[in-house]
Amino acid sequence: MEDNVGVITDKVVALDKGACVAGDGALMPKMSDVVESIDGKLAALAPITLEEMSGIRLMNRIDTKFLVNVANLPTLLEMAKEDYYVQRIGDLRKAFYRTLYYDTPQATMYVVHQDGKLNRQKIRVREYVESNLMFLEVKTKNNKGRTSKKRITVTDENVLHNEEAIAFLDEKSKFKMNEIDFRLRNSFFRITLVNKEKSERLTIDYNINFENCVTGTKNTIPKLCIVEVKQDGNAHSHFKDYLASLRIKKRSISKYCLGMVLTDPSIKYNRFKEKVRYINKL
Repeated sequence: MEDNVGVITDKVVALDKGACVAGDGALMPKMSDVVESIDGKLAALAPITLEEMSGIRLMNRIDTKFLVNVANLPTLLEMAKEDYYVQRIGDLRKAFYRTLYYDTPQATMYVVHQDGKLNRQKIRVREYVESNLMFLEVKTKNNKGRTSKKRITVTDENVLHNEEAIAFLDEKSKFKMNEIDFRLRNSFFRITLVNKEKSERLTIDYNINFENCVTGTKNTIPKLCIVEVKQDGNAHSHFKDYLASLRIKKRSISKYCLGMVLTDPSIKYNRFKEKVRYINKL
């Protein structure tokens, strides 16, 4: 698969810069115009600081994901201004993240997900660029749909020979450090909203870019926005109401698995074909 070309079979690859084509063939607004509109809507939301959010980390939670055309994001943020705070770091209301995913040479963590196994893990190093923080994280999903995330602070994304990281994986992960290596990088902008009852947190990721550490292939999907509502239970969510009003139904995909599908033509991806087709039609 080549970098930055059109749509090949069922897989999504990068669209042309500037105006994008929606699934029905209609032209979408230029990305620069959409980004400017997003920034304007964020400025209208009341801010919340990291310190004020410290009590609503929801490290053991139920996640609900939605795949959204980024052109809908300004409308959703306009709806949210009465019911949600936006996380602010310094003067910024969106954050830039970089992630390095680890996997086995056989891509076991990807394959477990592709094969539909309910108990699965992801191992990653995530860098919160503006906060100058980096964590080694083990994200575990159980057969009841609950997600648990354990993490430790690291100073370098290459944790293969970090004794503290090795001990952490021995305790928290199914995989040992000598079984894994670099597999996939991604980067994206994230908006974090918190409802005014402080019982729900949601993230909005867009401008998601991928680079495969094995194949060297890079890819991106400019029109894709991933919304993830994080709750400790099934309490009412205003944001889910906004999405329903736009006829957007819940539909999830792992950024790691999507990145693998987009950058490694050798892997099996039957489980993700329908979702890839859906993204093509956004």
